[in-house]
Amino acid sequence: MKANSQRVKGKNFRVLHGKPLFRWILDSLLAVEEIDEVVINTDARHILAENGLTDGPRVTIRDRKPELVGDTVSMNLILADDIAAVEAGTYLMTHTTNPMLSSATMTAALARYRERTAAGTADSLFTVNRIQTRFYREDGSPVNHDPDNLVQTQDLEPWYEENSCLYLFSRESFAATGARIGKAPVMHETPALESVDIDTPDDWDLACAVAAIKYPFSEAAE
Repeated sequence: MKANSQRVKGKNFRVLHGKPLFRWILDSLLAVEEIDEVVINTDARHILAENGLTDGPRVTIRDRKPELVGDTVSMNLILADDIAAVEAGTYLMTHTTNPMLSSATMTAALARYRERTAAGTADSLFTVNRIQTRFYREDGSPVNHDPDNLVQTQDLEPWYEENSCLYLFSRESFAATGARIGKAPVMHETPALESVDIDTPDDWDLACAVAAIKYPFSEAAE
């Protein structure tokens, strides 16, 4: 959780539909009983404290090392530092910028991850958006369809977009690739209204609209 953001200034602590952005994903994580500890890797401990969040029974705030602070630092390097410091059988990684991701979706992803790893058919999981539409290259040439032989979009081969909402992995799978996605990952689709990832001002506006739709009478909006 960074103190500064490039395109949406201070977004991690900006109020979204009645509460700071970081509280949305934190509240969803804490609602999952299977999650023993939520570790927040940040260079903004003081801002979290100003917003009422300090270390607690299930929340640990880790100060990001100076060499890991910056917009160009790979998230895998930050994860490697967390894994070295925090012992766990399973790691779930998500972002403050995924406010609509629900505890129910997290629970379903955990169940699928455990089922597939127990069967030996996967070593990690990441969330995706399923897309069935017509794609073109920059020069106008079609990618996944024939313009002269149109078929319904629902009959096109589905493509899957990594949406950065959630990753599940073990210490062993991370060590094998040096990344949150292992050598044998399983993809997990997330509901469209939960897949918002705030990266731009337009994304912020979309998240506000989705929050108002999903929680029109919530206490957060008061």
